[in-house]
Amino acid sequence: MNRFFGTSKPKEPAPTIDDAIAKADARSGSIRAKIDKFDTELVKFQKQLKNMREGPAKNSIRQRAVKVLQQKKMYESQLNQIEQQAFNMESAKLASENMQNTIVQIKTMEQTNKMLKKQYKDVDIEKIYKLQDEMADLLEDTNEIQELMGRSYNVPDDVNEQDLDAELEALEAEWNFEQENKPEAETPSYLDDLNSKLPSAGNINLSELDKELDDIANKPNTGNLENVTS
Repeated sequence: MNRFFGTSKPKEPAPTIDDAIAKADARSGSIRAKIDKFDTELVKFQKQLKNMREGPAKNSIRQRAVKVLQQKKMYESQLNQIEQQAFNMESAKLASENMQNTIVQIKTMEQTNKMLKKQYKDVDIEKIYKLQDEMADLLEDTNEIQELMGRSYNVPDDVNEQDLDAELEALEAEWNFEQENKPEAETPSYLDDLNSKLPSAGNINLSELDKELDDIANKPNTGNLENVTS
C-alpha cells in the first residue's frame, strides 16, 4: 500500500525562539568576519594611495576602495538589522519566561488560597475568643488561690521600726545574760580514761603517738570512743 499511496513525512518540530536567536547570532558572527576582512582591504588601499601620485593607477585603486567601502556599509546595515532582531527575540524570550513564572505564582497562590479556605472551615473564631476568656478567668482564679494559700495568720500589721529595734535589743540582752551565766563544760569521763592511758608527753615521740592512736581507733567495742574518732 505504501508503494501506491506513499507515506506522510514526519512533521518537523516547530522552531523555537532559542533556535531563532542562535541562528541570528551565527549570522551576525559571519557578517562581522566579512566586515573585518573589508577593513583589512581598506587599510591596504589606504597605504597604497598614500604613496602614489595622482594618475590613472591611483584612480583605479580609489575606485576599488570605494566598492569595498560600499560592500562594508551594506554588511554593516545587515548586521544592525540582525542584531536588532536578535535583541527583540531575546526581549520576547525574557517576557515569555517572566509570564511563565507569573502563571506559576498565580497557580500556587490559588492552591494556597484553596488550602487556607479548607483549613479555616475547621476554625471557629468565636470559640477561640471564648477559650481565651476562659483561660484568663482560670488564670485569675489560680492567682487568687495562690494568694489565699500564702496568706499569713495572726501576724500584726502595725509593727514599726521602733518595735523592731526594741525587740532586737531585748534578744541581744537575753543572749548576753545566758552566755555570762553559762556553766563551764565538764570533760567527759571517756576523755579522762583516755588521758590516763596515754604516757607523759616527755617520754613519747611522734611514731609512738601515731601507733597508740591507731590501736585505740582499731580497738573493738570502744563505745563512746567511736564518736570521738569520728
